[in-house]
Amino acid sequence: MLYLSLYPSIHELTEYRMKFTRCLMSIAVLISAVFLVSCTSSPIAPISERTSPAPLGSANDLTAHYAELSKAQGKLFNLDPKRSSVRIYAFRAGQAAKVGHNHVLSAPDFKGYFFLATSGAPTSSFDLEFRLDQLEIDNPNERSNLGKAFASKLSPEVIASTREHMLGEDNLQALRFPFVRIRSVQISGETPKFAAKIAVDLHGQTREIWVPLTVTGLPEHLSVEGSLVLRQSDFGAKPYSVLGGLLAVQDEVIVEFKLSGS
Repeated sequence: MLYLSLYPSIHELTEYRMKFTRCLMSIAVLISAVFLVSCTSSPIAPISERTSPAPLGSANDLTAHYAELSKAQGKLFNLDPKRSSVRIYAFRAGQAAKVGHNHVLSAPDFKGYFFLATSGAPTSSFDLEFRLDQLEIDNPNERSNLGKAFASKLSPEVIASTREHMLGEDNLQALRFPFVRIRSVQISGETPKFAAKIAVDLHGQTREIWVPLTVTGLPEHLSVEGSLVLRQSDFGAKPYSVLGGLLAVQDEVIVEFKLSGS
């Protein structure tokens, strides 16, 4: 804080002017950062304009795989997007983080299956797949339930810019790598608490991690809740930043899911 004595000297006045000038320059830099983040990019084109082919193991391939599994001894659950939620939380970073925003991305549609084996082979398994280019960004109803950190109301222009910054060619490259797939590798535990080793396919790369799951309703119904932390850089994606990191997006994102199936 600048402090002026009752009778400042010429030297002190000069020093105060220099400090005041530096403050004005800092404010100008912050304003420039906000302008760049909010206004410089156009939104990603709608899905109807995309021609990227689905990778192997996606969509129809998943359906065929689990249709074959259903012939074994066990029960197949189809995960219902209308009764489920998949959300991704991204957080602001940098020295100017306070003028940025946290974001919530949600998957209104996805393909998902859970096979509950009753005996013999194959073992129980699950798959969840959604498209980055179909993510909904900063739905106001979802933001309003997340407390102070997500309380800011974002304009359509800011939301469009966020889509470009997070999913565009400088970050997750949704055009080139549209699919995110989470699939089980190993499941251990007992109802209702399980530990699952999962493989995450993102940005053309695969990483394996362990996550806790809460599973209820079996064997008639299925309800699964869980969350995981992903580092974008672990998948070769560069988190968005501007002006040398003055305003940025944190590397770590939270993926939270509540899935229902029957």
